[in-house]
Amino acid sequence: MATAYGPDTRDRDFHGSGPGFGAKTPAKRSLPAPLRAPLEARAWRELLYVLLSFPLSTAMFIFAVAMTSMSAGLLITFIGIPILAAGLAFCRGFGVLERHRARGLLRVDVADPERVRGKTGGPLAWMGAVLKSGASWRHLLYTLLHFPWSVFTFTVAVTCWTYGLAALTYPLWHWIFPVFAGTGGLQLYGDLEHKEYLDSPAELALTGAVGLLLVLASPWIVRGLLTVDRLMVTGLLGPSRLATRVSELESDRGVVVDTAAADLRRIERDLHDGAQARLVALAMDLGLAKEKLAEDPDAAARMVDEAHGEVKVALQELRDLARGIHPAVLTDRGLDAALSAIASRCTVPVTAEVDLESRPAQAIEGIAYFTVSELLQNVSKHARATRATVDVWRAADRLMLQVTDNGRGGASVSPGGGLAGLTERLDAVDGVLVVDSPAGGPTTITAELPWRG
Repeated sequence: MATAYGPDTRDRDFHGSGPGFGAKTPAKRSLPAPLRAPLEARAWRELLYVLLSFPLSTAMFIFAVAMTSMSAGLLITFIGIPILAAGLAFCRGFGVLERHRARGLLRVDVADPERVRGKTGGPLAWMGAVLKSGASWRHLLYTLLHFPWSVFTFTVAVTCWTYGLAALTYPLWHWIFPVFAGTGGLQLYGDLEHKEYLDSPAELALTGAVGLLLVLASPWIVRGLLTVDRLMVTGLLGPSRLATRVSELESDRGVVVDTAAADLRRIERDLHDGAQARLVALAMDLGLAKEKLAEDPDAAARMVDEAHGEVKVALQELRDLARGIHPAVLTDRGLDAALSAIASRCTVPVTAEVDLESRPAQAIEGIAYFTVSELLQNVSKHARATRATVDVWRAADRLMLQVTDNGRGGASVSPGGGLAGLTERLDAVDGVLVVDSPAGGPTTITAELPWRG
């Protein structure tokens, strides 16, 4: 019986909420997160980021304003252009520093933007490339926008931490006021007739409690403010979406070209070592049979009969080769019939269930077919399973494939392995492969492809 997958089950399996997708159980700690935050290294890294942002952004803001003002005033002459290009290059250098600060203190890994490349050598080509680069202008925009925000975050962070720590520790140092200042404590209110000091035990305890609350809240306040910094760093100092997409497409194109070349080599090898060699031997046998036809008709008949058997084997090899290129049943009847045919040829009993109301694009359908075919081959060769299931369904604009077996498990996407190659093929069409295979099994491999119907 085919495994039933409702929407909840499928979403849970694919997104990996279970432990099989590498989720780690958090270590038990003695303090809850709200109380533990001021003691964690992350809070002090983020505070250090805020403290460093103020002087750095101030210096860069002054430089950027001076540079843009000078270059704008001198644009009527040629001098303004190299000044502007040099200023933009300096802003890109500041961006390098900011990305390193974000990686080290905020744990935000921002990729470097596209490099400046002139079509020809020389300073003029370099200046033109800098001025035409969108990343250069995004770095300048970051320099101008980050200054007022860094002033605000610096003020808020220093105020919260300073007042919080001062109030929290006030019961320890309030004795300074009566000894050295001649007052009862910190003055809350005062006029010509009345003055109010924090000096009673209840007031000391209340001040310490307020300070504790402020210290506990300060890391979260700073963390919330730094969300804007994270967005600014990733949005303005990293590569643009277009550049990232171009890079991905170039990588995917390389994968597609390599895969196509490997497939052509495989087809050539199969033809050379299989059907071609068999047909050459068949031609030689038929030539010998022709020579013996007059001398020994019985021997010639036996040779023709053997050649007839060889023809059948050669035809079967050619059919298998054609099925490996693109099976006719997939073109004529779709995934349901094609996957059922694969399941019937698998050495492990396989139950296939395809829940599709329409057919996806032919290219996606072909990739889905060969993905399931390769996964079932892995089940036959390596899993030591006694049964397997194949489920196919559509989720919004994605085609979902899931192959499950009850084998020994331990499958992984290792470099140079079959699953790694399959991952690259799926990635070339914006697909995803998720492997859940704990030691001892079971193994569940889920593939996601764009629908493109």
